[in-house]
Amino acid sequence: MDLVTLRELKHEAGTVAVAMTFHAQLEKCFQKTTKTGNPFYEVNFADAEESLTLRVWNNTPMFTFCDQLRDRAFYEVTGEFGLGNDGRSIDGRNWTVRQLDETESAEVLAGSGALREKQERDYEFIETTVAGMQDPRLAALCRRFLDQYGERFRRTGAARDYHHARRGGLVEHVAQMMRTAVQVCEAYTDLNRDLLVAGVLFHDIGKLWENAYQEDGFTMPFTEISELIGHIPLGMEIVNKVWRELQDDEAISTDWNHLEPPSERVRLHLLHLIVSHHGELAFGSPVVPKTPEAQALHYIDNLDAKMEMFDRGYQVAGELARNVYERVRPLPGRLVIPLQKYEGEGEPEPATEAAEPPVETNAPEEEEVSLPEAAAEPEAATGDFRPEPF
Repeated sequence: MDLVTLRELKHEAGTVAVAMTFHAQLEKCFQKTTKTGNPFYEVNFADAEESLTLRVWNNTPMFTFCDQLRDRAFYEVTGEFGLGNDGRSIDGRNWTVRQLDETESAEVLAGSGALREKQERDYEFIETTVAGMQDPRLAALCRRFLDQYGERFRRTGAARDYHHARRGGLVEHVAQMMRTAVQVCEAYTDLNRDLLVAGVLFHDIGKLWENAYQEDGFTMPFTEISELIGHIPLGMEIVNKVWRELQDDEAISTDWNHLEPPSERVRLHLLHLIVSHHGELAFGSPVVPKTPEAQALHYIDNLDAKMEMFDRGYQVAGELARNVYERVRPLPGRLVIPLQKYEGEGEPEPATEAAEPPVETNAPEEEEVSLPEAAAEPEAATGDFRPEPF
């Protein structure tokens, strides 16, 4: 039986249970009690892109071995999986587990082949774009950061819930923003390309201490420093730290003294991009964007986050009518299947499977789906397409 990821399992699960096998880490297995006093287990699995909660009732054969499962261990799970009675949750029947060896566990931690390939390609694009920067100060700053913090960068999520909320998600978010920034600079040639690219790299870099996954798992722990300071001040601190290291290296900084614009203005403008990228005071920006590059960064950030939310939304929303699906917060309205691209003369090509939500239900029209909301991220009013903090 071929392995499936948890995302694929959720895509394929229907009203009729199907035999499937997946590899995942057991995040937590704990016993609870029903309203009638009967014990049951809630078992939470996770892989690089999704999580899955299975409930094990005391009258099933799986109940007896649940107390032998170890939190944070990696397992192969084989069984029959389908939609629960609510039409959304996943029901597992007659499933069994086998603990994975170190090699298999490392493969789970790295993600599916497609995800690994994408994140490798994205990281390479970041490195290549940085290598092409012309301003020696911004180029040195970006290279030094990648050398020092690249490993942590590659296991950090771009957010806790709303978008790119997965191990390595920040690399995906930054790379796609860089692609957009380069193209925006082609259209608006007065923009400082090097400054905007550096702003993209550093705008969320404080999340290396706010949204970093543990080295050996899919848990994103909360930290005191991120709660007390937040990713914007942390990002500024990291930029200042690396900048000071470069200035202290006379072999690097001596040539900076007579460059134009002055190095101190370069640092100041980069910090402004970090501190203003949320766009509005109401969304956590200490200041609003006051330069063209800062305004461009804000919109590029918001655009990529929203595109990811649509992509994820189509995968989890229930069907209300043909081409119409439930609202997925924080997007402002119900989802509509996008128009397929024109393919030339003749009959139009059908929409690809990727564009169709995997789960179709007869949910009542008034229902909504909510991606879990982070406590630190206030939601914009319905119909207001302004960004939430990222």
